[in-house]
This record gives sequence, structure tokens and C-alpha cells, in this order.
Amino acid sequence: MKSQDIVVLLKLMSLEDDEKMRVQLPAGHSPPAGEDAYSVRGLEAALGISKTEISASINRSLSSGIAIKDRKTGRPKPNRRQLREFIVHGLKFVFPAKLGAMQRGLPTAFAAPVLRGSLHSAGSLISVWPYARGHEMGQSVEPLFKSVPEAAEKDERLYAYLALIDAVRLGNQREANLAANLLQERFG
Repeated sequence: MKSQDIVVLLKLMSLEDDEKMRVQLPAGHSPPAGEDAYSVRGLEAALGISKTEISASINRSLSSGIAIKDRKTGRPKPNRRQLREFIVHGLKFVFPAKLGAMQRGLPTAFAAPVLRGSLHSAGSLISVWPYARGHEMGQSVEPLFKSVPEAAEKDERLYAYLALIDAVRLGNQREANLAANLLQERFG
């Protein structure tokens, strides 16, 4: 397994969640036509990960059982329960997060919009993914994949998932538990 596998799986979850929301919209509110977001090409455009690596990532996830093929569409989809278990109990050991130097970037973990204000800390430093177009200064955290900040800017739901994962990777037990509970709610 590679770190970008998690990013690809979370994007697939975000796409599934978008579809569920569209089903609840009134008639006439369909998305614009274009590239299939689930295609390797669509995922490449959304995530900034090459088509070859997207394909390899999906194959690794399917062979590990952390993703399955949808019976109706044949598209790969995350096994949400197993993915959550891996994120909560194994991700910080397989892909540990370390705080680095002060940099400009996109807020993550408890500085991200999904968690901002959830916990009060004594420190004033925030965690950011290094990103040239970012507007916040904070301690840098290497994202799961180099293109995460750009992908997060394009997809608010993906941004929330990735920030919650960073809170699990970076946080102490109380913070990690809060993020894990929020992941549980979002994973359904």
C-alpha cells in the first residue's frame, strides 16, 4: 500500500457522497456533462496523480480488500468500514505525520474548517500542508501525497476527509478520538 491509495479511496468516497446528495436534489438539478469523474482520467484531473498510478492504486486497494467492485456499476468503491479501521488504528504507524518548519500553506488537522474550533489548545501554531497559494502560516505537515493541497481546494468533502485523517495522524489520544468519531459519522 502507498499513501496515495488513501487519497484515491477518499476521492472515491467523496464522489459517492456527491451522488447520494444529487439523488436527493429536485429534478432538473443534474451535474454538468463531461468526463466521468470515476474514470482513471477523471481521477487524474481531480487528484493530480498520474493515470498509471491511479490504476495501480485501485488494483492494490482491490487486492487488499480495502476497496471492492460495485455490483451495479462495476466501479471500484471503498469498503468504508475497513478503510475507517485502517485509518483509525494503522495509518499513523504506516504513514506517520511529523511537524516541520513554519511555512505558508493550506490548514489541516485542527486548523482546517472541518475541525476549527472543536478543541481549544494552549498553542497558537496551526498545522498546514505546504502550498504556494496558501494564505495561512503554520507548521508544515507533509501531506499523504504531494498534490493533496490542490485536490483539497477542488473538493470540500475530500478536504474534510484529509484534514480529519491528519488529526488522527498528528493528534494525541483525545484529539485523535474526536477526529475518529467525526470520520465515523461521515463514513456512515
